[in-house]
Formats: sequence, C-alpha cells, structure tokens
Amino acid sequence: MFEGKDHYEIPAFQRPYVWNEEDQWAPLWGDVVRVAEGYVHAQEAETEQKTPQHFLGAVVYESKPAIAGDVTRHVVIDGQQRMTTLQILLDATQQVLAEREHELHAEALEDLIMNRSKAFIGKRERFKLWPSQADREAFAHAMDPENHTWEGEHRIVEAHTFFRLEATRWVTGQPDDDDTIPPGTEELRVEALSSTLQNQLTLIAIDLSGHDDSQLIFETLNDRGTPLLKADLIKNWVFRRGEVLKADVEKWSVTHWADFDDAWWREEIAQGRQVRSRVDIFLQYWLTMRMRDEVKTDHVFRAFAQYAQPKMDSASAADAMLSQLRRDADTYRNFAQLDTDTPEGRFYSRVIDAMELAATTPLFLWLLSENHGVPTDQLRRGLLAIESWVIRRTLLRMTSKDVNRFMVAVIKVLDEVPPAEAGDKIHGFLSEQTADSRLWPTDGEVASQLPEIKMYGNIKQSRLRVVLAAVEQHLRDQSTKYEVISLPAALQIEHVMPRGWRTYWNTPELSPEEAAKRDKYVNTIGNLTLVTKSLNASLSNRPWTEAEAIGLKDGGEAGKGKRTLLDDFSLLVLNKEILKHTESWTEDDIRARNTEMAEAICAVWPGPASVIPTRVEAADGDTEKPLDVAEGEDEASETTSAAESMEHLLHQFNNAMRDVYVRAKKEAGYNATYYLNMLHQHGGLNTARRLLNDGSVSAGFTALWERERLDLTVENTVLQPQFQVLFNDDELENARRRLAAYGFDPVRLKR
Repeated sequence: MFEGKDHYEIPAFQRPYVWNEEDQWAPLWGDVVRVAEGYVHAQEAETEQKTPQHFLGAVVYESKPAIAGDVTRHVVIDGQQRMTTLQILLDATQQVLAEREHELHAEALEDLIMNRSKAFIGKRERFKLWPSQADREAFAHAMDPENHTWEGEHRIVEAHTFFRLEATRWVTGQPDDDDTIPPGTEELRVEALSSTLQNQLTLIAIDLSGHDDSQLIFETLNDRGTPLLKADLIKNWVFRRGEVLKADVEKWSVTHWADFDDAWWREEIAQGRQVRSRVDIFLQYWLTMRMRDEVKTDHVFRAFAQYAQPKMDSASAADAMLSQLRRDADTYRNFAQLDTDTPEGRFYSRVIDAMELAATTPLFLWLLSENHGVPTDQLRRGLLAIESWVIRRTLLRMTSKDVNRFMVAVIKVLDEVPPAEAGDKIHGFLSEQTADSRLWPTDGEVASQLPEIKMYGNIKQSRLRVVLAAVEQHLRDQSTKYEVISLPAALQIEHVMPRGWRTYWNTPELSPEEAAKRDKYVNTIGNLTLVTKSLNASLSNRPWTEAEAIGLKDGGEAGKGKRTLLDDFSLLVLNKEILKHTESWTEDDIRARNTEMAEAICAVWPGPASVIPTRVEAADGDTEKPLDVAEGEDEASETTSAAESMEHLLHQFNNAMRDVYVRAKKEAGYNATYYLNMLHQHGGLNTARRLLNDGSVSAGFTALWERERLDLTVENTVLQPQFQVLFNDDELENARRRLAAYGFDPVRLKR
C-alpha cells in the first residue's frame, strides 16, 4: 500500500486517534517481534522462516483520479486507526535504524512513510498518510520533529515514543520485562525487523473507487456479511480428521459439538475493544490453558490444529481429547452461575467481571477443570492468592501489561506439582516474584502507599465498589451480632466529605495550598463509602451536621446534615464506623480511615508469604549484623515488623538502582547496558556491593563524571540516608572517597 507515490488522507470529520498501549500498541509490537524473531532463528539455522506473516486486518479506501506529477490520492473510509498506527510504527523504527547507522534499512523504511520528491517538500503530500484534523499537528511533529513543534500530550506522540523505545530495546539487544534477551546480532535483528515491516505485515486493502455507490458497498461489507467463526473452522477440521480416523463422527456431533452451535455460544459479546462469539473466546482461553502459551485471537484455528493433531492420532484418542474439551466447555459456561458466596463465585465476580481481568480466565479454568480434580482447599487457596495479587496491584495502580504472560507462567509451574498441591504452588510462586510487573505487594507496601493514592477518578467505580463491599463484609464478620444481609448490587460510591466541599465545608476558608491538599484527600479510599442511589442524590454536597445545614433545602430532607441522613437510612457497618464522628469529618479523620481501610484490605486479601531478611549478605559472603531489635517479651513481633521494613527498604533500593539506569539514559544520554545486565543478573543490592568492592571506579562512573552527572552514580545512591543501613562502613567510605576524588562533595550525604 505504501510502496508507490501514494497519499492516504483521513477525512477531517472522522474520529481522532484513540488506540492505546495496553489494547493495541503492545500487542502489535509483540506480533512484530514474534515474526522478526522467527526470521532471526531461521537465518541462524539456515532454514526457511516458519513464523507466519501477521495479518493486520482490512482497510477500505476510495482512490481519486490520477493527475500527472501528483501523488496518487486515496480517501480512507475505514481502518484509519490501523493505518495511522502502522505509519507511526514504521517511522519510529526508521528513526532508530537511522540513528544506529543502518542506512540501507532506514532508507527502505523511509520509502514507506515519505514521498521524497522535491515537489512535496513542506507539503502534507510528503507523508504517505495524513490523519484527521484533530491529529495533524501531533502527527507531523512525531513524523518530522525538526520541522514541526508540539507541546502537551497526545496519543500519536505517545505511540511514537512507545514504538521508538521498544524498537531501540529490541535492536540493541536489551532484555525485556521478563529478562529475555532478543536473539541474534544487532545486524541480524535489524535485517529481521526491516524485513518484517516491509514484507510480513499483511493488510487486506479494499478500493471502492469506480463503483456507483461506494458507501452502499462499504455498508454491505460491514453489516451484511456472515463471516465464519474460528469455531466453524475448527469444527470442520475436527470432523474431517474424524472421518480419516474412521471415528463415529455422527456421535461426535451430538456428544461433543452440538452445544457449541446454539445461540448462547455463538452470541457475540464485547471483550475489550473486540466483539467476538463466546465460543471463539472460550477456545482461545482453552488453548492458552492447554498449550501453556499465549494464543492470539487471529491464531486460534492454527493453534488448535497444532495442539490437536498429535492428540488425535486414533479414534479413541480423539474422542478422549474432545471429551476433555466438552467438560471444560461446560465448566466455562457455568462461570456466570457460580454462587458469589463461594471463593469460585467471588473470584469470577470480582476479578474477571468487575476488575475486567479476563487474562486470568485460562488459569481460573485450569483450577476449576474436572480434568484436573484440584481439591477444594487447594482450589480456594490458589484463587484467594490470585485475587489478592490482582486487588492489591489494582489499588496501588501497578501495571497490568504483563498479566497475560504471567498467568501463562503460573499455569506452567502447575505442571511441577500434583493437583493436590496446586494452591500452595500458586501462593508460593506469586510470593517469589520481584519484577515490578509481577510483584505481589506486601502488607507493608499496601499500608504505606494506599493512604496517599487517589482512588476515585483513577480506578473505575465498579472496581471500588468491589473493594468497599468486601471490607463491609469483613467488618460484619467480626461479630455474630450483625444481621446477615446481602448488599444490593446497585450501591453507589459516595464521598463522605464531598468533592464539592467548597460549598458548605470551607469554614474557615482554606488557603490555596490547604485546598489543594484537601482535593487530594477527598478522593482517597478513607473518604469513600457505599450508599443507595436515592440516598446518594440527597447527600450531595450537604454539610455534616444539622447546625451547618440550617436553611438547607436542596436534595430534600431540609435542615438535615449528611451524618443524620446516613444514620437514618444506611445499615452498613462501613457507615456506622463513620457515624462515630459526631461533630465533624475532617482530613485527619480521612487519613485515619485510610490507614484503617488499608488494614482491612490486607485482612480481606492476605498478602504474599513473608520473606524475612534478618541479615544482609555482603558481596564477598560476609554476613552483616541484623537490624536492631528491641528486647523483651514482644521481641518476636518486633522482629517481624523490622523484617517487613527491611523487605520494603530493599524493594525501594532496587527501584532506585533501576532509576539510575533510566535517568542516566534519559537525562545524561548514557546507555549503561552492562550495568542493566548486572541488575538483571545480581539484583540491586549485590550489584551495588560488587561495584563498591571493586578496586577502581567503573566505566559508567567515569562516563557520568564526563557528563557532570555524578549524582546519577551508584555511589551517590548508596549514600542516600535511607539506604546506608544496607551497607557496611568500608563500603560507605569507598563511596564517599570516590565521589570526593572526582570533585563531588559527599559531605551532605554522611549519616
């Protein structure tokens, strides 16, 4: 599509660019890398590439009559998001290859994004694609930053940055989040990436020009077609295979497949931005579970054939495999009917439904599968561990970009133990994780971070309802004197101190700084509760007490304060606790409740197994003294508390060490690849110790000195007051002496 002198223009009235990293950019880059790595492996093995081309979908456009000397113009009717992303990907990669001095490959990619004729210099026609009105300035800046300026945020600029960083990482051989290093040499990786982008990304291009009513044809293509489901292709393959095996395919059609043809399975439902049939979604999850590998939507049929072929080598073997499929399908169909009073039902309701984390479904299906027979106690232990991992990471706003691969990793480790130990294995495996994308936050991390995080506005209300409802049930469980009730599904989030506090809650009037602080705390979890829709409307911004509500008529219940209405109409224990504040509800009360809510959340969703580092191992194997612990009858509990503090401190130090790499690259232009490899191999603490105990300063230290950025060295990080407890006196003195020798005054960093 982009090889000629073409110019695709997206009409100004079409919607702006909306694709994002989680749903589109990262999956697309993953597919590109998968194909490119297949190329590398084939070249190294001197064989033909087995990795298939990647299908990007379809685009629809209408070509305009050609004019001599001009570009060939096309108006994009459908596929503008896809085409825009592809151009951004091509340009970002081209820039990386050019900077790395891979000129031939860079020029080849440039031909796919620019019309380089002198006639188009400075004109929009120099671009192969020209986006809709709202995106044009940002697009021009991303594609040609030297001639176009842009200030502020924009999805196109963010997309370009994302692909540029990913291309740089992959081309230069840096490890990904899983510490996987790209295969091959840089030259081979560049060749593979260039070849993939030029030759192995496939689009169906539909040109509607020359037709009397192109719009009608477009509508017919989109609305009247009945495309085959992946399940239809699989069914055809299965039954043809059965005929070859001389199996009783008539029986199969009744016992194994008839249910898949009913309306429920074939109904299309929304899943993220996609709308697919339930049966296709199930088959993708089932294959992911069975193959212990991610299965892309477009590859479901191919993956099924790959998995089933060796398992259907006889009629009996085929029947056994299809029976397993049928049992798992029945289990999947019953998910939505699970009792929410059971751990299974709670997990489905909270994690898969409310948290919208469908990536956990293959693991959920594995645990519930009749084919595995996981004992009830192990099933529940495993589900509670996964649910806690999800809830804690969601509330601390940790990344979810790696969840798909991580769930597959969990399924893989289940192969190491019998089903009778599945729950213990899951709990242990989650507890062992240290990567930011997989870490299971400890009680200490929840307690220290949650009270300061803005919840309302950053986390969906449906997800906050799950958390608040679970805390409510936890509070009720503390005493048998509370009534046993089921919370209505339609309860709404209410701010105890309203977001519109300036109306009735601003006496005495706050300063701008105090107001900004209050604006932060009104959206933390300590200020949130649950009420009915009608009560929510009445509460609104009204003041806390009757004395403050004199003359108030808005929302009905004239003259009543918010506390009185909560007392009159709410039965929730959550609100009974709040009502103990009879005179006022202040920021101090919010902060105190933040802490209480963090404790309750840790009780509802217990965290990882404790890792108690009572001592710090030196690089040479010497053992440093343990943290000081007060003596007396409470010594054991204080040891645990100190251990949790040390665990949190080590986590902070690892983050600080990673920041050294990130900031050195971003702020000083120094790419410390060897240092990054040390971090991945040894961890932050041992990397620092190895560098400090070396007889001379590292090459990275010297490079940062030349750039006048010794503040970004490991030595400077080690001397930060909070981290000095991790090192012995000799190591701290080495750090101070090195910095002083190079003119960086470490005096202010001494203990």
